[in-house]
Amino acid sequence: MTHLSVVLLTTALVVVFALLAAAAAGTLARLDGATYPTALMRAATAFAAVLTLAAAVTGALAQFLP
Repeated sequence: MTHLSVVLLTTALVVVFALLAAAAAGTLARLDGATYPTALMRAATAFAAVLTLAAAVTGALAQFLP
């Protein structure tokens, strides 16, 4: 497997996890009684938080790669 394919598959997996977290956050916010725009904002915040966390972890782990 080439280095590019590993990077692309990992990126796709992170985006899928971010979408799942956003969907869960939006659904839970809506079930809690939030309006649709508020639930959408919470979902967007969760999506951005997961991507930010993945970028931070990648930056921290990149120090240990040759």
